[in-house]
Amino acid sequence: MHVLPEGRLAYGMQLPIQSQSTIYAEAWEAGAGPEDLVEIARAADRSGFAYIASCDHVAIPRRLAPAMSTIWYDPVATLAHLAGVTERVRLLSHVAIVGLRHPLVTAKQYATLDHLSGGRLILGVGAGHVQEEFEAVGADFERRGAVLDETIDALRAALGPDEFPVHHGKLYDFEGLGQRPRPAQERVPVWVGGSSPAAVRRAALRGDGWLPQGDPRGRLPEQIAKLRRIRDEAGITEPVVVGAIAEPLYVGEPGWDVGRRTLHGAPETLAESLRAYRAMGVHQIQVRFRSRSRSELADQITAFGADVAPHL
Repeated sequence: MHVLPEGRLAYGMQLPIQSQSTIYAEAWEAGAGPEDLVEIARAADRSGFAYIASCDHVAIPRRLAPAMSTIWYDPVATLAHLAGVTERVRLLSHVAIVGLRHPLVTAKQYATLDHLSGGRLILGVGAGHVQEEFEAVGADFERRGAVLDETIDALRAALGPDEFPVHHGKLYDFEGLGQRPRPAQERVPVWVGGSSPAAVRRAALRGDGWLPQGDPRGRLPEQIAKLRRIRDEAGITEPVVVGAIAEPLYVGEPGWDVGRRTLHGAPETLAESLRAYRAMGVHQIQVRFRSRSRSELADQITAFGADVAPHL
C-alpha cells in the first residue's frame, strides 16, 4: 500500500525536541518547547516532506536516563497538536510501542488522530526494548514479539471500516464493541519498525511498510532482498513501502564541526548520494539535519526541500 508519491524518492523526518536521546539530540533542543516544535513542523510541511514523526516511550528507567534522557513526548498528543498547525504532511508514529497498551485503546487514540487530521496518519509500530517500561504497565516483555504480531492483526480490525470490529486471538478477544469516530482513511497504513530477523519478517508478512532501525547502507540491499523474498514466498502481491534512515545531513558547507559521518556539500552532491538509496529499492528516506538552533534547522529543512529534493 503506497501512501507516498510514486516514481521518486520521498523524504520525511523525525521531529526534534519530542525525543532527546543523546544519540541524536542537538544541544539547543534541551531549552526548546512547543512553539519551536510547531515551527519545525510547519517548515517541513511547506518544504514537501512526506511525513513528520514522533517516538513513543512511557517511562525511562534511571539506569537508561543518562543516555536516553526522560524527554519523550506522547506521540498521539504531539501529532494531534501538529495536525492542527499543518496542512498536508503525513503524521507518523516512529514507532508506537503498541504492546504496552490494549489494541482497543491504541485504536481509539489513533483513529481519532486520523479522523481529526483528515486521514494523514501512518501508524508505525515496533516491539520496544525497555524491560522496566513493560513491567511498570503490566505488559509482557519476554513475549513482546508475539504480542506485537497479534496486536497488529487486532489493530487491522480495530482501525478498519467497521464500527464494531471483530478480533478473536490468543491474547485479545473483542466483538460487539463499537468505536467512533472511525479513521478517515479506508485503510490506515501500518509500517513495521526494526532490523532484527524477526522484525524484517514481521514487516514482510504484516506491514504496509518497513522502517529499518540503523541499518547501514551496505546492509540494506540484503535486508530488502530478504523482505521481498519472504513476501513472495507468502504470496503477498501488494506493494510495500521500504524506508531507510539516511546519514546526518547538512546542506552546504557548515563552517563548524558536524561530525565525520555527516553528509554535506552542494545540493547536487547530496542528492547524488541519496539517490543511491532509491537504486537499492528504497521508497522513502528519513533525514536528520545537524543544527545549532531552531532557525538553522528550519533553514536546513527549507534548503533541502527547495534545492536537494528536486534532484531526488
